[in-house]
Amino acid sequence: MSFKQKIHSHYLQMVQDRIDVFRDMISALTEDSKNDAKGSAGDKHETALSMMHIEQEKLTNKLKEAITQKAILDKIDASKTTENIISGSLVKANGIHLYLSVALPKISIDGTNIIALSPQSPLGSHLMGNKVGFQFEINKTHYTIESVE
Repeated sequence: MSFKQKIHSHYLQMVQDRIDVFRDMISALTEDSKNDAKGSAGDKHETALSMMHIEQEKLTNKLKEAITQKAILDKIDASKTTENIISGSLVKANGIHLYLSVALPKISIDGTNIIALSPQSPLGSHLMGNKVGFQFEINKTHYTIESVE
């Protein structure tokens, strides 16, 4: 498995784990609201149910976001390498490893830190379509693309 494939696999697992956690939390809230509905009445009951419903909506939105992220990652072929930067490219610029996919937390693979960023982000949009040696500036920081996988 290549370095880029390890990164891709790690991010896929991270997103899948988030999906599983959100689904479990939504199920638990649904079960709690069913149990609460059986034994309570009055204003406190209405407030509790309302709070559970709001929390369930928040979790459902987070779940949808994670499912969207997974769908984007599923479309990426991590074994593919190109000269020009595309979605799924692993780019090294200024000594920083950037994985163009979706915005996700920084990870460390084999002692190397990797930042996943969206191609639509300011940095991602500057990288897309360019090659090794391309130079640009964002927020007074000068970047040079050192490698593309």
